[in-house]
Amino acid sequence: MIDTHCHLNFKAFMNGVNEVIDTAKRAGVTKFVVPGTDISTSELAVELAGQYPCVHAAVGIHPHHIYQYHHAKGKEADYGSLLDNDLAFISKMVDDRRVVAVGEVGMDRYYYRDTKYSTYQIDPGFIDLQVSALARQIRLAVEYRKALILHNRLAAADLLEVLGKEWEPELEGRTVFHCAEPEERLLEFARKNKVFIGVDGDLTWSKRKQRFIREVPLSMLVLETDAPFLTPEPVRFEKQFPNEPKNITLVREFVSKLKETDVNLIEKTTTENAQRLFGI
Repeated sequence: MIDTHCHLNFKAFMNGVNEVIDTAKRAGVTKFVVPGTDISTSELAVELAGQYPCVHAAVGIHPHHIYQYHHAKGKEADYGSLLDNDLAFISKMVDDRRVVAVGEVGMDRYYYRDTKYSTYQIDPGFIDLQVSALARQIRLAVEYRKALILHNRLAAADLLEVLGKEWEPELEGRTVFHCAEPEERLLEFARKNKVFIGVDGDLTWSKRKQRFIREVPLSMLVLETDAPFLTPEPVRFEKQFPNEPKNITLVREFVSKLKETDVNLIEKTTTENAQRLFGI
């Protein structure tokens, strides 16, 4: 199996990446895609991919972290130049052979309470900056012929508007809606443009997500854990943190039951989908 989205570059795994990978391998996970969410985690993703042949990196700036550039507006720092410089740095990393995708990038209107940004708020200027950053990172994926990992949280309309302007045929079959929100309009776009749907541990407890995934053809699904987040049941009930790539087996089994399809077929098809998506 391939865990197509796990943050082994986050502090939850800082002192135990080797053990986490070994445990996952014993569970049948042979490859890991590790996305960045800012400059430092993108750099670490590339480092991990150099250290572990089974790890593949993605680099990008998550919409939540676009706030740092918005927050700098009006201060001594030129927020436009800060963003330009960081996106230029991302573009250099994208060209690295260890990098298979641009991500995790996208749109986000969720009001985070647990955040390092003390003045965090959703306002039009912040959304505009998210739009600009997303558009530029989509272009990087096209330019460097890399896959694209898209994040969306309560911002499907914004995401689809950007995709409507920036979409290129080269992105077909090379894009995934990571932990896709159960939005029919997202599924409609995905069907039309050959976008994969990432399914995570929240499937095991969210009835709305279960109804949504029932509608998604198996040919469009890839398995993720989003580790250290979105722990699947029954591990979630046991309050085991962090979530780990080994738990992708629980996602696989739940998809099998939900779709009343043999678990071996679920594993085979989602793995082949992931291989096509990331070229690994």
